[in-house]
Amino acid sequence: MPLVGVVMGSQSDAETMQPALDVLTELGIDYEVSVISAHRTPERAREYGLSARDNGIEVIIAAAGRAAHLPGVLASWTTLPVIGVPLASGELSGVDALYSIVQMPAGVPVACMALGSAGARNAAYLAAEILGLKHENIRLAYDEYRSRLKEGGK
Repeated sequence: MPLVGVVMGSQSDAETMQPALDVLTELGIDYEVSVISAHRTPERAREYGLSARDNGIEVIIAAAGRAAHLPGVLASWTTLPVIGVPLASGELSGVDALYSIVQMPAGVPVACMALGSAGARNAAYLAAEILGLKHENIRLAYDEYRSRLKEGGK
């Protein structure tokens, strides 16, 4: 059963989000991937947010570009942790997405990562830290990764 829901606003975001999937796989974390647009399929975003916990999801990673409403919309429908990944796109090269995610109103938090694939990787690592509070196997895998970092590895 997947513990992490990776949600992106468009299939074209898949390449940028691949590093997150690679990290989750490396750490042995089950995940699911969904393409849901906050603007084109708002009812689907609502349903995903409302049902995520019942479907075993414990953390949501949501990636979007431009107006980047997807992470906030999902956060409005769940009390699970939502990690937003702003994607570089459009005329503002992702600054608009960054501001959209980082400026969530009080009471509906979204963790905001860096732009693009580096942010995608960090979103997966943050998900591992969160899940590691409850799942020892994930904590141990993440601890091992961090030990390799200290030794100069990846």
